Amino acid sequence: MANPANVAGTSQSGTLARALKEGIFAGVLALGLFSLYVGIKTDQDINNALIWYPRWGLLAIFVAVAAIGRFLIVGFYHPWNQARKERLSEMPVHEIEAKPSFFHQHFLKLALLALVLYPPVVIWLAGVQGSLKFVDNFGIQILIYVMLAWGLNIVVGLAGLLDLGYVAFYAVGAYSYALLSQQFGLSFWVLLPLSGILAAFWGIILGFPVLRLRGDYLAIVTLAFGEIIRLVLINWTDVTKGTFGVSGIPKATLFGIKFDASPTGFAKMFDLPMSSAYYKIFLFYLILALCMLTAYVTIKLRRMPIGRAWEALREDEIACRSLGINTVTTKLTAFAIGAMFGGFAGSFFAARQGFVSPESFVFLESAVILAIVVLGGMGSLTGIAIAAIVMVGGTELLREMEFLKHIFGPDFTPELYRMLLFGLAMIVVMLFKPRGFVGSRQPTAFLKESRAVSGSFTKEGHG
Repeated sequence: MANPANVAGTSQSGTLARALKEGIFAGVLALGLFSLYVGIKTDQDINNALIWYPRWGLLAIFVAVAAIGRFLIVGFYHPWNQARKERLSEMPVHEIEAKPSFFHQHFLKLALLALVLYPPVVIWLAGVQGSLKFVDNFGIQILIYVMLAWGLNIVVGLAGLLDLGYVAFYAVGAYSYALLSQQFGLSFWVLLPLSGILAAFWGIILGFPVLRLRGDYLAIVTLAFGEIIRLVLINWTDVTKGTFGVSGIPKATLFGIKFDASPTGFAKMFDLPMSSAYYKIFLFYLILALCMLTAYVTIKLRRMPIGRAWEALREDEIACRSLGINTVTTKLTAFAIGAMFGGFAGSFFAARQGFVSPESFVFLESAVILAIVVLGGMGSLTGIAIAAIVMVGGTELLREMEFLKHIFGPDFTPELYRMLLFGLAMIVVMLFKPRGFVGSRQPTAFLKESRAVSGSFTKEGHG
């Protein structure tokens, strides 16, 4: 009879041997992939001639990360994860279905409290002027993408309609606010709902031609719609000023109080030192309120008949029609409501920047928003918010990592690699969490008690 200790030792040595082989293979593969992209840098000399020189040290770091990472995953992570699954399978059902901890029960309340306290805490740690970077680049920037992703989630996550041109509604909202505020002198609070209505109108215009399209064909048409809007913004120079953009956009006000240096401005009125941080803090709470409005409306709509019709359309359009659901109005409402929140975010973006141009509404923005929805878990508001924090906050954090220049050299620019790291993060998440950060779903209808539904009971990429 074989000794269990010997069997375990043999199994462990076999696992490490396989991990070593896969680590070497990953290193060789990384060497081939990054040799030209990372290992060689091109430049031009004083005569405008193309020159190149190798970066062996940087290439070696990339190869070592790939090889060591694959070795650790195969040799240690996979055995640990397999043992964890076996332990969970042996646990009694009543222990698995035990009530969640206090943190899980009150996670949303704690998260909202943390967001409300974020600006005061940052001011206390970094001062009023020092808080400007953290409130604007991290807080406001992340919340804008959270709102955009929640708006797209209505179209993609709930209704199952693949939209690759969502940035078009973002652009409509931004330019609506920029042009109407300059031409007619309307305030932000009047143009905020108006921008959403105009974006919803364009959502309906997009919805009519694509009523019979699904899947890849729908994605191509929505992609074309986004590009059409961008090209119109570039070429309609009499209105949009083309590539020069629209500048001098009026700022938002707080009950008529402007955030400027005038005697009636916010700082003078409350006897505070002049700083642009007050306006950014005001914008932070404003976009936080807009995000909460988006989440509230999404949750309420999901529990209404129209929300259930969206989910039925997502799962099976033929079965949805057989139940007597009007798929025309169902699709149009999804496009219109999703576009409306994109318009809200666009008008806020214009008020925040004070300048808009077509370069802010390229296809890459649509791709990033869609990636956040997919990575967070389609239909999950919490998962999408976590994905936005990780992806957008992570790429913004790269701008602050100046210490990387001491590792990779003085010519290394961290922010230039943000899209590379963004793509790698997407691959890692899809490998280990294929249904997104939050794979469970709360049912809209239940008997006596609501229980989360595992993502394994829904379609891949849906529900």
